[in-house]
Amino acid sequence: MNALDTSALVAVIGAGAMGAGIAQVAAQAGHPVKLYDNRPGAAAQAVAGIDQQLGRLVEKGKLQADARQAIIDRLQPVEAIETLADARLVIEAIVENLQVKQGLLRQLEALCAEDCILASNTSSLSITSLAAGLKRPQQVIGMHFFNPAPLMALVEIVSGLATEPTLAACLYETAKAWGKQPVHARSTPGFIVNRVARPFYAESLRLLQEGAADCATLDALLRDAGGFRMGAFELTDLIGHDVNYAVTCSVFDAFYGDFRFQPSLVQKELVDAGRLGRKSGHGFYNYAEGAQRPPAATLHSPLAVEHCVIEGDLGVMQPLVERLRDNGLDITQRDGRGLIQVGDATLALSDGRLASQRAREEGLRNLVLVDLALDYRSASRIAISWSADTTLEARDQAVALLQRAGLQVAAVADLPGLVVLRTVAMLANEAADAVLQGVGSAADIDLAMRAGVNYPRGPLAWAEQIGIGYTLRVLDNLQRSYGESRYRPSLLLRRKEAQGARLHD
Repeated sequence: MNALDTSALVAVIGAGAMGAGIAQVAAQAGHPVKLYDNRPGAAAQAVAGIDQQLGRLVEKGKLQADARQAIIDRLQPVEAIETLADARLVIEAIVENLQVKQGLLRQLEALCAEDCILASNTSSLSITSLAAGLKRPQQVIGMHFFNPAPLMALVEIVSGLATEPTLAACLYETAKAWGKQPVHARSTPGFIVNRVARPFYAESLRLLQEGAADCATLDALLRDAGGFRMGAFELTDLIGHDVNYAVTCSVFDAFYGDFRFQPSLVQKELVDAGRLGRKSGHGFYNYAEGAQRPPAATLHSPLAVEHCVIEGDLGVMQPLVERLRDNGLDITQRDGRGLIQVGDATLALSDGRLASQRAREEGLRNLVLVDLALDYRSASRIAISWSADTTLEARDQAVALLQRAGLQVAAVADLPGLVVLRTVAMLANEAADAVLQGVGSAADIDLAMRAGVNYPRGPLAWAEQIGIGYTLRVLDNLQRSYGESRYRPSLLLRRKEAQGARLHD
């Protein structure tokens, strides 16, 4: 199916930040665009704002002045909804309320041509519900942009139960023609991104509640070891806790209270207190003028180590060996169970068990567990935990080894899965369930998480890199530790592991 021709009129309803951004994207792609808002003067004000933004690009040499003028010439603010009757595509970006959106769609169905595409930018409402009761529900589709629309690459093309497949194909190609990275999604709660991203926030919130470490340390680990742009606490402060908490509650309710999506009491307390993040001046962090962000906690060892023993294959942690060797450490390699021995300490990649539990079950003395890193060659920080019988000297030997590799070391309480590993395992688990339930393809889900929320790697690709079997082991151990359905592994992971297949096959 071909993209809409650039001669096709695109109408955008809602002149807020999202609607104005979508209108700008369509105009930049060459379409004539009408922008409507029921607030008098709002559409004209939005176009003026777009003109200012484009002007700043011209000043920076990123846009030619004539290109700026051509874009503005294609943008027409209108004051009456009736002027949208000749639109080929209408994208609504109004208040996130089912009844209000349904009323607008009924009005547009009566106003526009039968073949007009009625698209909603909703981030959470069911496309099937929005289309219900219309005479032509097959013409209704989700076209979910991410804020700010001119900069964010992802567009979720969301099909409801009645959506015509050729319509989804047309908007997919149209979004590509607009310079975006579209993905297909089925209309289920949260679509792809708002569903799959829930564990990113939930695991940090739970780790904080359980006393694993402070906010600054947990955020630093997700950034400096996990490769994420921001940690969960600084990100929710940026989003706004009222918004983030409301989305979590919406997804939780839509899945009939599935414990995987349970909202956090820690976040609810912030919302109740009015500490909504940056916009209120206080969230997990204080944003008052002159307030200082607390530093991440770092362990320091006074010891120096010159030698270690690598027992067997360290799996995903193997690049750490080369990093140690590059930093002048003498290394002995021998067969074994994937462990590092330094002095009295035994280091191992976490597998989702408590350090004390694993030490007892495997007969390992002075056990120190190491967290997952996106890339052990370039990570600047790593988390560790240790068993109850690990001596202070053995812990310091382990810290000294990691310091020798150039890593800052953060201590977290003896909790299952540490920080990055349990977060990645849960993201992969939710992504796998979304594939299993036909929400989207593995490729589209990985793309959505990279392009929509800037993850350093797609969750499913990450699980393949760790190993599907290892990811399953982590999830099984988390579930045993907590005894909760929250950590139940997706059947797709079990199936692929049993088949010896990749998640992207």
